[in-house]
Amino acid sequence: MEFGEVPTDQAAGAILAHSEALPGGGRLRKGIPLGPEEIARLHAAGITSVTVARLGPDDLHEDAAAMAVARALVPDPEAAGLELRAMRTGRVNILAKGPGVVRLNAKRIHQMNAAEPMITLATVPPWQRMEAGGMVGTIKIIAYAVPQQGLARACALGADAISLRPPVLRRAVLIQTSVGEEDGVKGHRVTEARLSRLGVTLAPCQIVPHRVAELSQALRAAKAADLILILTGSATSDIRDTAPEALREAGGRVLHFGMPVDPGNLLFIGKLGRVPVIGLPGCAKSPALNGADWVMERIICGVPVTPRSIAAMGVGGLLKEIPTRPRPREGT
Repeated sequence: MEFGEVPTDQAAGAILAHSEALPGGGRLRKGIPLGPEEIARLHAAGITSVTVARLGPDDLHEDAAAMAVARALVPDPEAAGLELRAMRTGRVNILAKGPGVVRLNAKRIHQMNAAEPMITLATVPPWQRMEAGGMVGTIKIIAYAVPQQGLARACALGADAISLRPPVLRRAVLIQTSVGEEDGVKGHRVTEARLSRLGVTLAPCQIVPHRVAELSQALRAAKAADLILILTGSATSDIRDTAPEALREAGGRVLHFGMPVDPGNLLFIGKLGRVPVIGLPGCAKSPALNGADWVMERIICGVPVTPRSIAAMGVGGLLKEIPTRPRPREGT
């Protein structure tokens, strides 16, 4: 691509690189192709030279290049649950068609962004929860054209790197335990709001005494759900504490306890038959983002959550302090 200032008489067929103000308040906007009408308006305004870009035989215009990158990243938008929306000026936005979490192949995206300096892709973080219409990523070509060889290399490196994982679980049960006079209303309301974002319905409020026997019985009765959540009146502080022990007594397994996300450290995951079980930390009673959100959203969308994947949440896992935290990080 050629780029630079040329006499207006020689600018026909090129792309205007900088907007030009015209008498009477008019303007020729940057990025437009200069035809006879535009050249005549420039002459009439007394503009004798302009800065232009002129594509070479091996260049692809920014709009076409942006869409080529988008189609490489998302080769089947319908199957991926995504929409590719062309915005002109070398930009294509990638939007979620429904709720879900975003699958990103970060390695491919890094390689693509490094392959050709004129091609850029910015995305949300991996496994970000999305609502319908939310922007998953935006492709921006930062020049007026891209060399086709560089474009082909970038597209190959970024192939099939983005998709949306939609919800696969539909029905959840929340079992709360009480050590006093708690009615469980707040915890149920906050959890119901969280689940509704992904189209999951929550069974009516259920609260049992904070004892292994009663909680174990409630767990056995909940085996028909797609997801079982436990929110205890007293925080789970050990893998042998009341809630994990109740899960084992009900015939389930505890797969992992604890996570490097704050707030959210005191979480555990397990299984009761084929039903995933999440022991929620106390901070889940607040609507503020916490580590349980990340685990719950992935499980609802069919993304495996393992001890290794939980361990990997530590980088970026220092979340905002919540007002209801019983022991603030920097309390006096």
